[in-house]
Amino acid sequence: MQVDYIIVGIGIAGISFCEQLRAHGKRFVVYDNASQQSSTVAGGLYNPVVLKRFTSVWKSTEQLEIALPVYANIEKRLKVKLDYKIPVYRKFASLEEQNDWFTASDKPLLTRYLSPKVIKNDNKFIDGNFGFGEVLETGRIDVKTLIDSYKADLLANKLLFEEPFNYDTIQIQENAITYKNIDAKYVVFAEGFGVKKNLYFKSLPLVPAKGELLTIHAPELKIEFVLKAGVFLIPLNNDLYIVGATYEWKDLSHDTTNKAKEELLSKLKKLISCPFEVVNQVAGIRPTVKDRRPLVGRHKSHKNLLVLNGLGTRGVMIGPYVAKQLYDFVENSLPLQSDIDINRFEN
Repeated sequence: MQVDYIIVGIGIAGISFCEQLRAHGKRFVVYDNASQQSSTVAGGLYNPVVLKRFTSVWKSTEQLEIALPVYANIEKRLKVKLDYKIPVYRKFASLEEQNDWFTASDKPLLTRYLSPKVIKNDNKFIDGNFGFGEVLETGRIDVKTLIDSYKADLLANKLLFEEPFNYDTIQIQENAITYKNIDAKYVVFAEGFGVKKNLYFKSLPLVPAKGELLTIHAPELKIEFVLKAGVFLIPLNNDLYIVGATYEWKDLSHDTTNKAKEELLSKLKKLISCPFEVVNQVAGIRPTVKDRRPLVGRHKSHKNLLVLNGLGTRGVMIGPYVAKQLYDFVENSLPLQSDIDINRFEN
């Protein structure tokens, strides 16, 4: 088999790069052994504002301009619903926070995204005496449906190998790669935290952060917006809500924990007062980076080995953006942005 690219990993990063290859008529295959779960447990929010500090997310406008058409194309091709437009409300804890919001809404990068109105709380089950600020142009990508449907399509077209990728089996020539019975021009490693076992990129300064989410059933809550107040509360269908997320730096297993559950429930009970039932809990390891920028680039010695990683907590926004950056770097010889290039850590 001859292809242009072998992609290792089919989370948000891998799918984003696949879409670049599809758009440009490139041939590819994917290897994935389902060992990494950070994408499948993601809340999937796209939100251009850092709600803790009322600041703009890095390259948020550029990211959304690229990401949303990518998901729309996947929806059309695979006949699935992925993009759910939903406002994000930030609960105000004080009048001072309201004033900080108004000040931020006048800043050039934020005017487009921060509504200048305070939304009054009319839900008796939410503790929100100071009201909410609304973030505009927000939504949720159904990441589980995205990955499940994308993998099913790859399998149907014999483009996905559901098995571990064996680094020792790669044969590297100057302008080509041979892996088993496949000849390729490039290999792109998009394997999330799994890159720590990668012989070629394991030295990258990836900082694993375990995150856990709960799903609750709260039939009396009845909200149709994402609520941010210590935790995110994300409405799904049938009175179900995602509650998240935790950050854990030491326990890097994929096991759910009572500690995380109690942390989320403690914050949730300060926010809502209606009865609810926990119906699910999931855990995954996020691939984060100390400077909060992705890891994109090529191996120093092997120019046909590439990496696309470190999407962190905003993967649905960042993934398509950096995938385009990597594609243009390889195929069109455009330079990578210095703040995502893995060479920034050379010294």
